[in-house]
Amino acid sequence: MSAETPAEKPVDPRTARIGLGVVGAVVAFMGWLGGGLVALVIALALLGTPLFAVMGGASELAWLAHPDQRYQYLRFIAPEVLASRFAGSPILTTIPLFTFVGYLLAESKTPRRLVRAASAWVGWMPGGLAIVCIVASAVFTLFTGGSGVTIIAVGGLLYPALREKGYSDKFSLGLVTTGGSLGLLLPYSLPLLVYALVSGLDFNLAFKAVLAPGALVLVLMGAYSAWVGIRDKIPRQRLDLREALRATWDFKWELGIPVLLVLGIKTNLTEIDEAAGLVALYTVLIEVFVYRDLTVKKDLVRIAKSSMALAGAVILILAMANALINYVIQERIPDKVLEYMLRLGLDKTWQFLIVMNVFLLVLGMVMDGFSAILVAVPLVLPFAAHFGLGPFHVAIMFVLNLELAFCCPPLGLNLFISSFRFNRPVVSLYRIALPFVGLLAFALLLVSYIPSISNVLVVGDIQGWREKAERENRTPREAWLLECVQQDRSNPLPCSEADKKKYPDGQMPVVETTGPVTATPEAGTGEDLTDDELMNLISGKEAGAPAPGTESDEDLLKAIMGGGAASDAGAAPAPTSTVVPGQETEDELMKMIQGGPEAGP
Repeated sequence: MSAETPAEKPVDPRTARIGLGVVGAVVAFMGWLGGGLVALVIALALLGTPLFAVMGGASELAWLAHPDQRYQYLRFIAPEVLASRFAGSPILTTIPLFTFVGYLLAESKTPRRLVRAASAWVGWMPGGLAIVCIVASAVFTLFTGGSGVTIIAVGGLLYPALREKGYSDKFSLGLVTTGGSLGLLLPYSLPLLVYALVSGLDFNLAFKAVLAPGALVLVLMGAYSAWVGIRDKIPRQRLDLREALRATWDFKWELGIPVLLVLGIKTNLTEIDEAAGLVALYTVLIEVFVYRDLTVKKDLVRIAKSSMALAGAVILILAMANALINYVIQERIPDKVLEYMLRLGLDKTWQFLIVMNVFLLVLGMVMDGFSAILVAVPLVLPFAAHFGLGPFHVAIMFVLNLELAFCCPPLGLNLFISSFRFNRPVVSLYRIALPFVGLLAFALLLVSYIPSISNVLVVGDIQGWREKAERENRTPREAWLLECVQQDRSNPLPCSEADKKKYPDGQMPVVETTGPVTATPEAGTGEDLTDDELMNLISGKEAGAPAPGTESDEDLLKAIMGGGAASDAGAAPAPTSTVVPGQETEDELMKMIQGGPEAGP
């Protein structure tokens, strides 16, 4: 997510012919698979048509060409875009606010203060300055949401410092190029927010789950940097506690940004969009009035225009992608692809993980991060549900694939930005980036085949929901939503074999009785009621109330006055609305999960 683009260079005619040949081959292949409309859309995309136009146009063409005349209307692109799950999501407000904050920090002297503080604290370690680059790049990418901004700002500062310290040119270039995407796998990163929006995953728990795999990636990169520092005998700087404290003191106002964000959300004083608004205001105040790195007249309006142009483009792509998702879901395209895969014999989880990771890697190289998530999520989630993958496991694989794709030859975005920033041919960066790409690929391998890395920090939350359901004598539907990707989120089903045996078809187990054996219904389901009790429920009366037509004059008078049976002396007023355990809607389940296991219905 970067505003910078590589400088324009003359196009070699031979390269142009090869490129057009590849485009033609891809278009022909996709046309063979999906027909003329698919070939047209792919051709427009490969020839540089704006992505929002490709997605919106593809959605319109798909509905207009629908075999059923009832669906041949443009209005069918709207339901997913206007649904409350998208249009009412706080993340739509959060994206432009975080983007604005990122631009403010990139235009100020924050990168210098960040590098100084990181150098003072970890510069004494083996490979100290390289570890500084890793930490500073990750933190700055988290603040700004864009790998390109990090390469330009932090990489531009640290590359000459690394060379001066004695690190090789290849290692220094590879480190600053790869470091630009390391912050994507940290809490509150924008790609993780977008994934949570599209998939319906609770973003608070996603931010918690990402800590372990994010730390794994940083440790692997740090260990490699320390090994290079020892191998090349790079001199270390002495730990100066006074300098460390002074550098931290100079950086103290920026440290307030994550503190304000985390405290606002964790204390439930603010929602995430409100916290983002506070952070944006706070950043303006410190950069304009405290540090005075920026001015209101000269910088603030310019930065606001640039950041809102980018944020607006992202939200437009989000909207058009959701319109296309509406068609994909309606036509059950993922189910058809899954059936085809199973016929080919790809019916093992490890096989699917390989196919999914290759697909996400290629998609991440040819699209920006947000677009890749929007296109891939509705396609991949049905497969993940079929193979019983966990929602946090899938989320981490998505974002880690983006980190890898940004740095991976031949089309990784970071390679082109680094080529532009350091005036190097992009082809020369391919071999330089390979050791770091190998580390990220190893981390992806670990995360893919050891799901506990992604789930370890949310196990307690899942167990809390299980215990709550046990106390209320109902199925642990909230826990199932967090344990495995569901085909139908409004009707969660058991994930483990033990739960499938304990809760057949997602219902409470059969209760042994001396009479006829019947399944114990969920509380409030209305099963096993007499005709009179059913009539009472239909008419809104409590169990035990007089049947319709048999009320006494006193009962009728109470009903007219609004008291009903509950207005008897000493009786508590009936609640206006309740959430029946076991019958919650998807939105009610998500609200309960966000409130935690102690938040009852």
